Amino acid sequence: MKGLVCLLLLLETFVCVVQHQVDGGLNENEISQQLRSEDGRQNPPQTDTLRDEASTDSQQNYHLFFTDIHAALRELTATVTEQKVNIRELTATVTEQKTINRELTATVTEQKTNIRELTATVTEQKTNIRELTATVTEQKTNIREEMNKKNDEISNLTLGQVELRKENRDREIAFSASLMQSGSGHIGPFTTDITLTYRNVFTNIGNAYNPITGVFTAPLKGAYMFRISVYGGGGGTAATVSIVKNGQHVVMAHDFQAQDRINSSNGVVLILEVGDVVYVRLWSGTWIYDSYNNHNTFSGFLLFPLR
Repeated sequence: MKGLVCLLLLLETFVCVVQHQVDGGLNENEISQQLRSEDGRQNPPQTDTLRDEASTDSQQNYHLFFTDIHAALRELTATVTEQKVNIRELTATVTEQKTINRELTATVTEQKTNIRELTATVTEQKTNIRELTATVTEQKTNIREEMNKKNDEISNLTLGQVELRKENRDREIAFSASLMQSGSGHIGPFTTDITLTYRNVFTNIGNAYNPITGVFTAPLKGAYMFRISVYGGGGGTAATVSIVKNGQHVVMAHDFQAQDRINSSNGVVLILEVGDVVYVRLWSGTWIYDSYNNHNTFSGFLLFPLR
């Protein structure tokens, strides 16, 4: 492109110089005279005829030469004008492309800025996500630990409940019985105290009471409640029974009337060691009456165990 522009500038300069010589320099007559002078110096003087012929030939050659020059100049001028137009168009195109490039550069710069901002935002979001993930993981760990603790507590509680049930079953001690299983009749009087055997058993949880011997044996150390009831025939005879612990009299139920029936009851709470025995004795010289109505009863139960 630069070489073409230089060529065009040289042609334009040449055209201007020639045009200046044609327009403002020598006219045709002066040129003719110069040509004749040159011809006279180079050739000896000739006849008039020869000079006329030479003059005519010189004028024809002059006209042909300048006609060709003008034609060439017009073509060069047209070419130069066309190239100038092309150059202007190219310059305009280049200017437009520069403008577009500047706009594109500005757009790219803006996009780069946006990308940097988005990258920073994404990085921040990733950091937040990592922090949230760590928090969630920590919470899950805490929850698992709490659940494990709860499960252990539940397991321990379950085992404790099983042991407590077992212990409670061991502590479920109670009995209740009456004297006669069938029929009716008097018991006593005897010359000595006797142990009453309550054979008609209503309840015997823990099997601590023996209906064959009439003796209750404590399976656990604890506080026990015992109660007796006595029923007699009256007619001037007393009815007296006692609760006995390990051979020692504790409490009694006694009644005496000259006529009609007699009845009485009593109870006591005893602290028993394992293996202590409790039973009921009928006093000598007294008697009691019993029937299917179960007038005479002996009962007891564990209030609470002791360590």
